[in-house]
Amino acid sequence: MKPQKRYYTKEYKLKAVALCEQRDDSISSIAIELGIRPDMLSRWKREHSHNQDKAFIGGGNAKKRSENNVLTVLKKELREVKLERDILKKAVGIFSKSDRLDINL
Repeated sequence: MKPQKRYYTKEYKLKAVALCEQRDDSISSIAIELGIRPDMLSRWKREHSHNQDKAFIGGGNAKKRSENNVLTVLKKELREVKLERDILKKAVGIFSKSDRLDINL
């Protein structure tokens, strides 16, 4: 069974990076102390050094977020189009029945 994915807040990441900068210990020892993988802490530290204020603004991979946004919009449009199609089918059925009734009168 796959372990559940854990999410960390921006504040937590900033505190972890600050801890790395304050102490002379290795990233591995600090990561083990925090209960996270050393490569994750290294990535957080690298992202913070490159982006400073803009670090940790998202909820994951930016490419995945944009793909998910597009997918969500397309799913919503598809739902609306299906609803319109179903309404039109019912309308055609109703109008075709009334045409048959007028002919028989």
